[in-house]
Amino acid sequence: MIISKPRKKNKVKHLEPASILFVGFLGLILLGTGLLMIPAATSDRHHLSFIDALFEATSAVCVTGLAVVDTGTTFTLFGQLILLVLIQVGGWGFMTIGILMFIVLGKKIGLQQRLILKESLNAFSLQGVIALVQRVVLITLAVEGIGALILAIRWSQEMSWGKAIYYGIFHSISAFNNAGFGLEPDNLSKWVGDPTVNIMITLLFIIGGTGFFVIADIFRKRNIRKFSLHTKIVLVSTIVLNVVSTLIIYALEYHNPHTLGELSMGDKWWAAYFQGVVPRTAGFNTLDIGALTLPSKVYMMGLMFIGAAPGSTGGGIKITTFVLILFALWSVLTNKEEINVFRRRIPKSLVYRAFSIATSGIIFVSIIFFLLTITEKGVDMSTLLFETFSASGTVGLSANFTGDLSPIGRILITIMMFIGRVGPLTIGFVLAIRSNKQAKIRYAEEKILIG
Repeated sequence: MIISKPRKKNKVKHLEPASILFVGFLGLILLGTGLLMIPAATSDRHHLSFIDALFEATSAVCVTGLAVVDTGTTFTLFGQLILLVLIQVGGWGFMTIGILMFIVLGKKIGLQQRLILKESLNAFSLQGVIALVQRVVLITLAVEGIGALILAIRWSQEMSWGKAIYYGIFHSISAFNNAGFGLEPDNLSKWVGDPTVNIMITLLFIIGGTGFFVIADIFRKRNIRKFSLHTKIVLVSTIVLNVVSTLIIYALEYHNPHTLGELSMGDKWWAAYFQGVVPRTAGFNTLDIGALTLPSKVYMMGLMFIGAAPGSTGGGIKITTFVLILFALWSVLTNKEEINVFRRRIPKSLVYRAFSIATSGIIFVSIIFFLLTITEKGVDMSTLLFETFSASGTVGLSANFTGDLSPIGRILITIMMFIGRVGPLTIGFVLAIRSNKQAKIRYAEEKILIG
């Protein structure tokens, strides 16, 4: 008679998906840091310091675009390609790459991997997440390919075909992933009035910033009446914000001799449009950000805090979070019990989550900004706040100050970029888990005074 021994319980505690995302992004950043410190990655063959390499790697993985060194002159082709890979992987999310490898190798994808992927992509449910990965990869390669081709054709008019093709590929990937890295010292300023460059770059980061769910929904349904509520909110709010922002930047900078003032009427509109739509998602610029008026910078801070759409390559608290908060405030002011949008009722649990994400974002920004006022003595507060909001929203715009950050200041902005990329995902996941757990004890209700 064979007596089977009882199986020992596995004492290994599995990490939650949110923790795995945190560790995964951190590991990717450290790997990128090591690669960028290789002497062959820099033009002078002297490796970057650990802090500078960490900053650049974090900015690339978190698709931010802030840089302490000039990308085009500091890095060799090898170094720039490292940045490009980090940007692409960071835009997709490391789990998307992992699942893609599983698919190619024909391996089974378990529940744990699906849970992590769901959180990484901000998906509604586990259903269809693998198919979504395939769509994400196909959509990305198709859009980036078209963008690279058009930009290469345009730039071939002023540079060799080889350089034009490389410029097209680099800026297309950087734009679609909302990274904002450019190869010119002044970013895209020399093409401030160029219709092709303005349209293609903005289209790339707007498409990338609307999110893969929206893109897939549009292609699948092709009828605005059949679009999901999420798609309708993202599209309408994006269009409204872009139009309003263009008009506001145009009005605020019209007489500024350092920005729009000296440009022709046509170039004024192109510049206002570009800088109006950039702050929510990407870090490109066609104007000198440091020369903008204070009201323009303050307005841009608000746009950077709002950010792009969920499930996109952009950052921020997300535009749907912002819109939901506005609707919630309106419901309170009009004394309505429910929040209705496009003839659909929004669950109160989502409202609580939206306020939690926005509040946590404000807290993170406040802490980093406070610490920067200590480490960066003598620097204008608006410059420090602008830099903090840019890092928090993983935008990448800078008032010409990133390179002047102290070593501790660079570490603080690095932390802010990491929180901006991973923080909202982690918080959203934790809130989603806890909202599904019913409290075992319910206490007596008592009101407090607020307001």
